[in-house]
Amino acid sequence: MVKVYLKKGRDESLRRFHPWVFSGAIGQVSGEPAEGDVVGVFAADGSFLAYGHWQIGSIAVRVLSFDEDVQQPDFWEKMIGRAYQMRVAAGLAGAEDTCCYRLVHGEGDNLPGLIIDMYDGVAVMQAHSVGMFRAKSQITEALKKVYGDALKAVYDKSSGTAPFKAGLELVDGYVWRRDGFSDDEQVVLENGLKFLVNWTEGQKTGFFLDQRENRAAVGRLAKGRNVLNLFCYTGGFSIYALGNGATHVDSVDSSRKAMDMVERNVELNGFEASRHTGYCTDAIDFLRDVPEGKYDLMIVDPPAFAKHRGALKNALRAYQRLNAAAISKVAPGGFVFTFSCSQVVDKEAFALAVFSAAAQTGRSVRILDRLNQPADHAVNIYHPEGEYLKGLLLYVE
Repeated sequence: MVKVYLKKGRDESLRRFHPWVFSGAIGQVSGEPAEGDVVGVFAADGSFLAYGHWQIGSIAVRVLSFDEDVQQPDFWEKMIGRAYQMRVAAGLAGAEDTCCYRLVHGEGDNLPGLIIDMYDGVAVMQAHSVGMFRAKSQITEALKKVYGDALKAVYDKSSGTAPFKAGLELVDGYVWRRDGFSDDEQVVLENGLKFLVNWTEGQKTGFFLDQRENRAAVGRLAKGRNVLNLFCYTGGFSIYALGNGATHVDSVDSSRKAMDMVERNVELNGFEASRHTGYCTDAIDFLRDVPEGKYDLMIVDPPAFAKHRGALKNALRAYQRLNAAAISKVAPGGFVFTFSCSQVVDKEAFALAVFSAAAQTGRSVRILDRLNQPADHAVNIYHPEGEYLKGLLLYVE
């Protein structure tokens, strides 16, 4: 195994279990690791620190273990098993009314660079590193051992997430599937509500599992209200609102495929078509033309406005404009659920953008709740960067 030695005094973060080794902390490398190789990381005095995947870039090693030998044949089964047991303890894996959840959340499950979402026995995997992409067959075998007969298929959807490197065949497809399984789409349950998920054509792994608890929060406030769901994707918030007694729901998204899926989800759950209207158009343009007071509950859940720090200022201005429009249009006594999934936008910066938006409107606004990601999107306490989803529930007089 290639050994990576850190510069003197640059081992403090690893001793505090942070899972990244930056290239600037490396003193020397004994050998010539290929990207994705497992390497050992050592302090300047030669003491062992960690095992991890070698990669080219500012983050040179993503740590897989601070103690166990990752080359042991049962390593992946142990790690996947631990992730599964946490979901069991959290009441997700094996729940009667929910059969979709995130099984592996990168650093949150001590497997940096790996995402696995479960959809009623179908595991959809996304590798965000070369090391995880190269380990997909081992990961698949571990999933088969942990889930047994309950596993239907393992689908690799890494073409849009794994770094492009010569020699990597970044073609999405099934790594394994049970004999006779041929579906690319199926119905899943989330808190008793039905959703169609298409992992081959949908965004991310097919469904935004990270909003499960926030969808439930919308449901608790939806009864008797006129609801606007902006950037609705396949209608998660819309279905919860309809399922909990909303008078009417308007769903808005620029994707025709997404809007078709919303209509199918409305029908799938048996809701009256007259209670829902879908609009395939730009959400910001739609909001601009909304009459004041038409809606007394709004969901503002845009895609990431900033994917890197260079876009941060523009993103914050966009959040301010969008939230000012929503706050100015919502009916008196109404609610606004507003979110940011941009990792580079922290909670304080997002709250300040929403504060500025509220001040711009001159309306009385109160924060009723601060919203975040659910338990299956766990944040490693030693890796606070894993907390990416933030939101506010606003009450507007």
